[in-house]
Amino acid sequence: MTDETGDSAGSDEEGPVDERVDGGDGGDSDADAVPDDSEDAPEDLSIDRFHEALEAEERPVATASEVARRLGTTQAAARDALGALVDRGDVDRLDVEADPVVFYPRDWGALASRERVVVFPKRREIVVDRPTQYTRARLSQFANLVDTTGTEPGTRGYLYRIRQEDVWAAPFDDADALVGALRSVLPRRYEHLEAWVRDQWRRAHRFRLYTHADGYVVLEAASENLMGNVADQHLDDDHLRAPISDTEAWVNEDAVAVVKRALYDAGYPVEDDRDLETGDPVEIDLTTELRDYQQTWVDQFLDRKSGVYVGPPGSGKTVAAIATIAAVGGETLILVPSRELADQWREELLEHSTVDPADIGLYHGGTKEVRPVTIATYQIAGMDRHRSLFDSREWGLICFDEAHHVTAPVYSRTAELQSKHRLGLSATPVSETGSEEEIYTLIGGPIGADWDALFEAGFVQEPEVEIRYVPWRDELAESEYAAADGRERRRVAAENPAKIEELRYLLAAHRDKKALVFVEYLDHGNAIADALDAPFISGETPHHERAELFRRFRAEGADAEDAGDDLDVLVVSRVGDEGIDLPNAELAVVASGLGGSRRQGSQRAGRTMRPTGSALVYVLATRGSSEEEFAQRQMRHLGRKGVRVRETNVAE
Repeated sequence: MTDETGDSAGSDEEGPVDERVDGGDGGDSDADAVPDDSEDAPEDLSIDRFHEALEAEERPVATASEVARRLGTTQAAARDALGALVDRGDVDRLDVEADPVVFYPRDWGALASRERVVVFPKRREIVVDRPTQYTRARLSQFANLVDTTGTEPGTRGYLYRIRQEDVWAAPFDDADALVGALRSVLPRRYEHLEAWVRDQWRRAHRFRLYTHADGYVVLEAASENLMGNVADQHLDDDHLRAPISDTEAWVNEDAVAVVKRALYDAGYPVEDDRDLETGDPVEIDLTTELRDYQQTWVDQFLDRKSGVYVGPPGSGKTVAAIATIAAVGGETLILVPSRELADQWREELLEHSTVDPADIGLYHGGTKEVRPVTIATYQIAGMDRHRSLFDSREWGLICFDEAHHVTAPVYSRTAELQSKHRLGLSATPVSETGSEEEIYTLIGGPIGADWDALFEAGFVQEPEVEIRYVPWRDELAESEYAAADGRERRRVAAENPAKIEELRYLLAAHRDKKALVFVEYLDHGNAIADALDAPFISGETPHHERAELFRRFRAEGADAEDAGDDLDVLVVSRVGDEGIDLPNAELAVVASGLGGSRRQGSQRAGRTMRPTGSALVYVLATRGSSEEEFAQRQMRHLGRKGVRVRETNVAE
């Protein structure tokens, strides 16, 4: 089926064909499977391939002819390969008189507990039972984690769905590489699914913006039909000034962001190949050596001229951004969500580059300086009375730290700066409104290694995450919860008094670690701080006091101890969620705040991620309350990124 543009139908997530699925028994999983192309089984047939043949036979034993049929090879080749497995000790054989020889795995437990992948190609869904870390990391590159089931370690099942936007944003150079990644985790080939993926990839390369020799912006379509049936129908008259040819149109420069978003919503992401401004030159060189993956990020950005560095906290996104500033070489505006981050950015610039301190300006509620490299808060930069100061400077690069803030209405005006190089930084560019597409259309596509690759390479320590379900131990609090509703019920569950006892237990069990305790409510934060004899930092804490407490928490070594200057425990509200660099935090405990977003859960877990040492995250959820679901939802996003999450019921 084709639409008027000549492209395969599918601008909606599910076309008419995809709605005709088999019943819930998984009957469509083999509908378009393609057998292996090889005529002979490899001599080093793996035990996993043998397990796959047994699963296909739905028997714990198989003959050589059955294995040959399932693997698409000859009986002789299968017999030889199985003999090699027998010689290695992975498989046993049983010779029965007057019956064929049967083969079975020596380790039955491996067959029962191994990863299983079931594919529903027409629904574009993938169910994985006991997935390996490799499989989860691979799937996170092109699929969306929908749900998880199971509570015991090693038994969790995962449901993934491949959406249009997942294919469009997949970090691959071409459709063949993407399909190769898909095949690497699926049990066999699925022509219908692969064709859909290729079609969606093609859709992401049908429109582009470029700069005409005379300096104006042109929208180019891959065909006359696309220009007439897609662009003309989805763009208003004031978006395009005039047609240039059957496939090109002169774009109103003020409408570039709107054009990109409108075509994205129509199912056609736009490639942005415009000649962007570089701004007045600024003297800055990087003084820190980049890791290989950081250099790859920078190279990809310079090629694309826009993008979002996506990686876990501790992966060095800020250093990569400073390298990008030096490579672009033009005046730069850095937008951040808080004054603390603005101050931190200034310190990072001075530590990792040769920039002149006099060339760095801070523009927020405390000070207002516009310099060649200016660091401003989103809120200030978006105000009308300050906007003209930023518009008057010829910025060569706009850097959006914690890039998800561009999706919030109060900050959205900063995303109109479409004529500049645009760089975003985010560990988890996801918002609860599902508007991650705004990040990619207004700033640029994702750039970065998947989290799991950084864990495996040892660049970032993978955190150990545990959800601990805490019972009610106070009858009055439990009765108050039962009588409450709505937000009040959520608050009572968050402030379950038993959580303080659990906090004391966890901190005592890890008394050698620097710990952050996250809370949602001021009263709860104050109560925990009093119980633990620890400082509480909230939005009401004066800026200078926050800075001093963060400095003391960072203090390490004998000198800090002798001076009585160091802090081992900090209780923090949402001010600790985003970007604050606390590299020596070894333990994070989320005591409340489970009604927040998935991004918030990832950020809090991320406060313990760094290149070396252990990293522990405990999430406390009141058993039998809505916090159970909230905790699982927040941690599910970490699971998608390759982080293992376990769950524990705390004893009554």
